[in-house]
Amino acid sequence: MSTFPDHLPMAPSPAPVANVDLPPPARKPTRKIRLGPLEVGGDAPISVQTMTVPPTHEADLTLQAIAAAQAAGADIVRVAVPRREDAEALAYIAEHARIPVIADIHFQWKYAVMAIEAGCAGVRINPGNIKKHDKVALLGRLADDAGVAIRIGVNGGSLEDAILEEFGGPTPEAMVESALREIRLLEDVGFHDTKVSVKHSDPWVMIQTYRLLSERTDYPLHLGVTEAGPLKTGSIKSSVGIGALLAEGIGDTIRVSLSADPVEEVKAGIAILESLHLRQRGLDVVSCPSCGRAQVDVWTLAEDVQKGLEGIEAPLRVAVMGCVVNGPGEAREADLGVAAGNGKGDIIKKGEKIATVREEDIVEALVHFASEMAEEIRAERGEGSPVVA
Repeated sequence: MSTFPDHLPMAPSPAPVANVDLPPPARKPTRKIRLGPLEVGGDAPISVQTMTVPPTHEADLTLQAIAAAQAAGADIVRVAVPRREDAEALAYIAEHARIPVIADIHFQWKYAVMAIEAGCAGVRINPGNIKKHDKVALLGRLADDAGVAIRIGVNGGSLEDAILEEFGGPTPEAMVESALREIRLLEDVGFHDTKVSVKHSDPWVMIQTYRLLSERTDYPLHLGVTEAGPLKTGSIKSSVGIGALLAEGIGDTIRVSLSADPVEEVKAGIAILESLHLRQRGLDVVSCPSCGRAQVDVWTLAEDVQKGLEGIEAPLRVAVMGCVVNGPGEAREADLGVAAGNGKGDIIKKGEKIATVREEDIVEALVHFASEMAEEIRAERGEGSPVVA
């Protein structure tokens, strides 16, 4: 029994409600490749990646950005290489980064050569702006010798002129054909450690394009809605595009492209995977929508609970409910929840009511019991560090 303060009187326990635990979407089989120590494709977990913001030649700042992305949960990071000094900094960055580094190359195939020689785990090339086929073949041979992966990154906004003329615009068929032609160039020199992306700024076009590409190749696919926009709208577009494909079993690695801090990209990507049961969930606060049935200020209460739980690192689902229709059931199905109304709240843990508290004590109670549960989880895992940052 909890040792929470005595002003929380115990209440009768209703019958627990069993959680629904459905399996994640079955994934389409793809080839497995390696990015340094990380596997991508096949049965490997779907990875989350982002891109650094500082100029890459400012190597220490770039490494700090990589560390921040890693701390947020990123598995892979990409760095831009538009200048020679950026390419010259890659060896130092690749040596000191603790997650695989991909060099993002446009126009200058020589920088891709430097990235391979620098020990980057992967190189991204764009068929729309590295147009010399013999240079693409050369990169394939060099990458094969070095054990470096290549991402063929097709974008709707930078397709080859010949492709645009042939298909009349950046259609799904045009983007897929661009990718397949580049794949064939690499296959002709025996290179197969390839992953592919066909990004578009319109989520619906992006979905259609990846569906078509998935039918045409078994290489691992990197999903993303390019130029998705600011944090709020970009997260919505990315969730629609990436989430729809993942739900169909398409996709092996993802990036949520936002006009925001790369850490926010990582958080959004992880949230998408958790929502589809493709990654073990962390802390998840669910709450009532706006509704005339609510007998408590759910908006404020949910925000206060979210803030109070910041720093708790555990796979807990916490429900904040404010009406008698769905509240008790939703709270019972969560790991921890409150069914609030009429100036009080029933605190429910694992389907069992454990306390009734005043409305002004709800946040304190939820934080207290969530911290206890997180400590229990850490103890079961043999982890001794604090759960609240």
